[in-house]
Amino acid sequence: MQPDVSFVIAAYNAELTLGRAIDSALAQQGVSVEVVVVDDRSTDGTLEIARAHSDPRVRVVALKSNCGPGGARNAGLDAALGRWVAVLDSDDTVRPERLAAMIACAEKRGAAMAVDNLEVIREDGTTLDVMFSGDFLEGLGQLSLADFIAGNLVFESTFNFGYMKPIFLRGYLDGHGLRYDESLRIGEDYVLLASALARGGGCAVEPAVGYSYHVLQGSISRVLKLPHVEAMQRADRIFAEVNSLDVAAREAFTLRTRSLEQAATFLSLVEHIKSRSPLKAVRTALGNPSAVRHLRMPIAVRLQRLAQQFASRSGR
Repeated sequence: MQPDVSFVIAAYNAELTLGRAIDSALAQQGVSVEVVVVDDRSTDGTLEIARAHSDPRVRVVALKSNCGPGGARNAGLDAALGRWVAVLDSDDTVRPERLAAMIACAEKRGAAMAVDNLEVIREDGTTLDVMFSGDFLEGLGQLSLADFIAGNLVFESTFNFGYMKPIFLRGYLDGHGLRYDESLRIGEDYVLLASALARGGGCAVEPAVGYSYHVLQGSISRVLKLPHVEAMQRADRIFAEVNSLDVAAREAFTLRTRSLEQAATFLSLVEHIKSRSPLKAVRTALGNPSAVRHLRMPIAVRLQRLAQQFASRSGR
């Protein structure tokens, strides 16, 4: 019998948290589930832990080479049998009632996908924060492409819509040939959901908290680097070329493009400051002054000192 939901867990060196993630997926109430664990060529005991799980609903895909989060998730989507697919990060968990609530919300609105609220959990297990106000999500009802793009501006807020973990009708993804962008190490979730929305699929919003985002030291999603931003810019250009955007979505896309430009400038600036390259730092800052506002005070002071040094050298 076809399961209601396939959980796809892409796992790389996740031996400390994978079991917890799998168990939370299997604990779903009111829906039938399978869990597809994709080992992305781990170098620790991740694969062994996945294969040793006693529940027959757990299936394991072992990749022959490291493909990154997008490639691993795509392998999981290709193997999934469920009517719905849900991505679960290997260091996160889901609440038992999550999928039943999300599917009911999506079916009520005739939507091909759904998102819900998230909570942020510290390493010690205590709740740090809830990402979005329940009243705010209740007011949205459905997530439009314009709202989603506008809610993904880099450095504009602590949390944005990019953290949301949607579920999709597998038939909708397959019918539109939608998969993760394997060139991205950060932002692949954003591109997939944006592309699904751009194809016209509705996205229902379940305001209840269902996904638990565990904050871990060294998580790739918490360390943004210049190559990540540059890859996101390339992906956005392709997205704009292959999708037709309405006026609201186009305006939101312009804001996102500007935020990525500022993020790239900011990260370049930080690199120049750290490498003690005053000329490059000043030129970068002058090229996009609005990006300087993202600098924290200690770095801003260092920039001012470098600029003063450059000015004094130029005046000799």
